[in-house]
Amino acid sequence: MGKGGGCVTGKMVVRKKRDVDLAVGDVNEKLVGEEEEQVEHDSMSETVDAPPSSTTEHSTSTPTSTPQKLRIFIVFYSMYGHVLSLAKKIKEGVDSVEGVEGHLFQVPETLDAETLEQMKAPSKDPSIPTITASELPQADALLFGFPTRYGAMAAQMKAFFDTTGQLWRNQLLAGKPAGFFVSTGTQGGGQETTAWTAVTQLAHHGMLFVPIGYTFGAGMFKLDEIRGGSPYGAGTFAGDGSRIPSECELSLAEHQGRYTAGIVKRLAGGAL
Repeated sequence: MGKGGGCVTGKMVVRKKRDVDLAVGDVNEKLVGEEEEQVEHDSMSETVDAPPSSTTEHSTSTPTSTPQKLRIFIVFYSMYGHVLSLAKKIKEGVDSVEGVEGHLFQVPETLDAETLEQMKAPSKDPSIPTITASELPQADALLFGFPTRYGAMAAQMKAFFDTTGQLWRNQLLAGKPAGFFVSTGTQGGGQETTAWTAVTQLAHHGMLFVPIGYTFGAGMFKLDEIRGGSPYGAGTFAGDGSRIPSECELSLAEHQGRYTAGIVKRLAGGAL
């Protein structure tokens, strides 16, 4: 009995231990299953509670910058207003070309107020700024206007050119297109010589002289009226000061502005 009973007791112990292990295993599996269900439930809760993400991409619109216009400075001296009238029409012509704009400037007066009063010269237009030489490099092109003095430019304009020495030394105006428009007292008073004697100023600065040639067409050949202007640029006759620029002369001035603006635009675009 002792031997056989010992064996039976051992088998019973082993069987009970196995039953306990199985029971523990069932409990563990149940706990694991419950934990997995809880995790799955929590995951679903997070999915439901999470705020919906927007699938729409918000594009940031960058404002497009307006292209910088080419600038033509119309720099002039006018004692009695004749050159001023041409300058304003030239500006109209420049402004009519897309992408180009004209800016009017006066050069400084060299005569004192008493002398100007004795010469019965009207007051200068205060709305037009007086330019300094240091501002010239800001322009993409320049058109200079002045009355004649014995077939050459007036002293006021020559005095202004004489202040451009520093620009000349550094060649800051080199390569810039430039042209002229003039006023004379009589038909033989220098409509051509006043312009072509001024070309020396451009040559020393390395600037590009842009004459209008005969691009004005039939208007350059009219003989039925007195008309200023030449292939060098627009012009008018002042006479004793009482004559005002004619419609034909003003049209030629406007043409010069438009023509020069077109040349400047082509140069800037590399079309020439």
